[in-house]
Amino acid sequence: MKTSSVRSAILLAGLIGLLVSLFATAEFLQTSLRSFCSISSFFSCSLVDQSGKTTTLGIPDYLWGIGGFVLILVVAGVAERRPEDTRPAYLLLAITTAGVAVSLYFLYVELVEIDAMCVVCLAAYIFGFLAWGGAISLVGKLRTPQPPSDEGASETTES
Repeated sequence: MKTSSVRSAILLAGLIGLLVSLFATAEFLQTSLRSFCSISSFFSCSLVDQSGKTTTLGIPDYLWGIGGFVLILVVAGVAERRPEDTRPAYLLLAITTAGVAVSLYFLYVELVEIDAMCVVCLAAYIFGFLAWGGAISLVGKLRTPQPPSDEGASETTES
């Protein structure tokens, strides 16, 4: 996959993750939306939202998602505009790695402490993981020497 395609995939994952996080915010604030993903006694956004365990370091968990995905989009946008600069790619890797760590913590809280899974949150975790995978790929491509372009190869010799 081309480097530009990887950057585009990261932007797409970040955008969809942001939209999912915004929906999670709306769902938390507007209780009528909770029925959207209250599928069973385990897959229940209502149980997660009402657990009292959806705040980390005094910040609502949905704001962590919004902030994280906005940060991913900003840095991925810089990486897209400055493909010759490798720093945004490494920063993107650091941000997405931190995001995955936070997502794993949130997942632990949902599975172990609350004993319920928010489907909307799970979707946000998945898009965060996809952005992380893209960042890993992007940094890997930057570290791999690119073969020189072979401009003369297209010329044919005449006999």
